[in-house]
This record gives sequence, C-alpha cells and structure tokens, in this order.
Amino acid sequence: MKQVTINDIAKLAGVAKSTVSRYLNGGSVGKVTREKIERVIRETKYEPNQFAQSLKSKQTKMIGVIVPRLDSYAASRTMMGIDERLTEYGYQMLVVNTAQQTEREIEQLYNLAKQKVAGIIWLGTTVTPAHLQAIAAIQIPVLLIGQQHDSVHSLVYPDNESAYALGRQFMEWGHRDIIYVGVAEDDIAVGQARRDGFLRAFNEAGAVVRSMTTTFRIDDAIPIGEQLATDVTDATLVVCATDNIALGVLKGLANGGKRVPDDISVSGFGGYDFTEVLHPSLTTVHLPYRRTGSRAADMILQLLTGEATPMKTFTTFELKLRESVDMLN
Repeated sequence: MKQVTINDIAKLAGVAKSTVSRYLNGGSVGKVTREKIERVIRETKYEPNQFAQSLKSKQTKMIGVIVPRLDSYAASRTMMGIDERLTEYGYQMLVVNTAQQTEREIEQLYNLAKQKVAGIIWLGTTVTPAHLQAIAAIQIPVLLIGQQHDSVHSLVYPDNESAYALGRQFMEWGHRDIIYVGVAEDDIAVGQARRDGFLRAFNEAGAVVRSMTTTFRIDDAIPIGEQLATDVTDATLVVCATDNIALGVLKGLANGGKRVPDDISVSGFGGYDFTEVLHPSLTTVHLPYRRTGSRAADMILQLLTGEATPMKTFTTFELKLRESVDMLN
C-alpha cells in the first residue's frame, strides 16, 4: 500500500501543504480547517514522519560521513579531502564506521539524522531498497560516493571506463592469458563495473581469462598468490580489482618463489601512493580519492543551499604504467 504523505492529506482536506505542516508542528490553524485535517488523518490512518518532524529544529553545522571501514586507504584519503573542504566553510565532519555491514549503513543513516547533521556523505558499497527508504525518511541531503543510483545524488569513479583503458593497454603489450582476481558482485562498482571493463577489453582481443574472487583484505589475497605460484599455468598476467588485492597476490607469489614481472606480471587498481615505491612499482589506475573528497564536500554544501546539482557526477582517472607488468611485444 502506498504510504500517505503530507501532500495527500492536503489534497484530501482541500488545504495547502504548508497548512498541514503547520498543524502537524503545533502551529495556529483555524477550527474548521483543523477539523478537516484531523478527519482526513483519521480516515487515512496517516502517521507523521517522525524523522522529518524532528529535523524541523535547527540543524548543526555537521556533515555525517558513513564509511565502510576505517583501515581503508581510499576511505582515509577521501575523508581527508572532505574534512579540509568542510573546514574552509565552517562545517565539521562526523564519521561513522559500518564495518562493511549493510544493516549498520542503514542504521547510521537514521542515527545521523537524529543527531541533526545538515547532510550525509555516504561511501557506499551497495544500494538496497532499505537504504532508499531510509534516505526518503530522514529528508536531508545525502551524497553517495563510489556507487550510483538514479534516486541518490552520486559522485562516481569511472570504474568501467578506466578498467577498460588499462585492459586495452595490457592487450597492446601482448598479454593473452589472464587471471582476474575480483570481489563479490554485491559491490556494484568494483565487483561489477570494474570487472566488466576489464573483461570487455580482454574479450575484444580474444584473450583467455580465468576469474577468481576474494575480499578487499590483503591477507585474504595472499593465499591466492601462493596458489598461483604453484599452479601449472600459461597465464602471463594477474589483474587485480584493487591495489590491496595486488599487494596480497605479490606477497603470495613471493612466498612461492615467483618473481614479478620476470615469471608473471601483476597489476592493481586504485593508485595508492606507496605502490610507486614498491619494488617492483605497481602498475595500476590512479583514482583521485582526496580530490574526490573535496568535490564531495562542495556537492553536499550545494545540496544544502538548493543549488542545482547533477544526480550523477564522474571523477577522473590516470593510468600508472610501472614495473610490475612486462611488455611481451
């Protein structure tokens, strides 16, 4: 059943939406009008949105930031950019961690609204109907980073486009037997868009691809590298969905006595600063996490002031072609 809204009450009672809002918030409404509104509320069994009502009071100059994990390089750099820009405008950042649990993400949307934050920047991994319901209920600006949805303002990394560009480069270098190490598909950006960009490039070149799945944790990727070190395979390149995965694979290959790129090449994705000083330095896609954080702060403040803001905005990327991937031709 469709949830009854203030607009519905106003239409059925034949009054303005502002009049209904004034009645619900204890304002002065004439007797006849009040009786009309009360009759419609009884008949429709309307229940006021408690979150929307609680937010009628003055909000703080706080921006809530929801992050999936605190030990993430990408999240920490993004938060640095957010904090720097918000500070310039006299706002503060309130960070909450969800430990990559969808239920906690939804819970924190409600909790931040109760704390009267002016807006929320959400570093998401997936968007479910429960997320959308929470966003609709709290009725404050929400900006999603890293994922996208038609109903939520989103600041999106060009995962598919950049993965395709890096994949094409590998094909030009002569790699045709590939092992792709990705993450679960419930992460739309990394598990689907990024993977699909790579596979599109590989398939266009007729490459043979073997896919494997792990988590975002370095420790979970080490056994994959160790397994690959002992496998009898003709693969020349291991393409990893993140730099963390690549670091784990590199460690596992080293544990198994394999040299990169002499025995097999390895690439990452993300462009963490320290990957440039590794030996061998890691071929990867650089995503501008810190600049993205600054842009996110600008966008949430635009939403707060009612400034026109696109529903979907893409960031940039840069290929970092380094020592960990060998050119075969």
